[in-house]
Amino acid sequence: MSDSAPPGPALLDHLLGQNRRWAAEREASDPGYFDRLSHQQSPEYLWIGCSDSRVPANVITGLDPGEVFVHRNIANVVHGADINCLSVLQFAVENLKVRHVIICGHYGCGGIKAAVEGATGLLDYWLHPVRRLAREQRDVLDVVADESHRLDRLCELNVALQVETLARTPIIEAAWARGQELRIHGWCYDLKDGLIRNLECGRAGPRD
Repeated sequence: MSDSAPPGPALLDHLLGQNRRWAAEREASDPGYFDRLSHQQSPEYLWIGCSDSRVPANVITGLDPGEVFVHRNIANVVHGADINCLSVLQFAVENLKVRHVIICGHYGCGGIKAAVEGATGLLDYWLHPVRRLAREQRDVLDVVADESHRLDRLCELNVALQVETLARTPIIEAAWARGQELRIHGWCYDLKDGLIRNLECGRAGPRD
């Protein structure tokens, strides 16, 4: 470590300072905001998105904290054995009674690229569904000449796959069986213009 480097705790002091300024500005512009927020969480939306730091759910949808329940992971994958994701899903559906579950990928996703170009260790295991999807959809992907556009098309196909995977979870199936109003949506966010595309691959109930 360089002699000029600040001690460890001071490295993040700027974040704590920014937090204090943000909290003061928020309270000044909306008196009582934090008191209201601390007493209630009643989101209508569960967001399952990518961990990419450029895709914060509440920011890109214009929602306040407390209005969207969020789960994020690499490449917005729904694994049937992922107890973290499934626990979030169960709490959102059964306790919070969300009405909409949004699977949102994003163009230029590093996880999608890693799935195609190769990954190691746990990331290789995690991205296996995406890699398998790329093999199964090779005919669809090969007609896209530009590599970046081909990866973006895989991103869209991955969102559609995760919508179907989510719809087959016992949690969602049970919610629909008891008549709970619940819709799954498949979206993709574009980093280049800040807009979300509805991929029209959602589900509002079980298939016949």
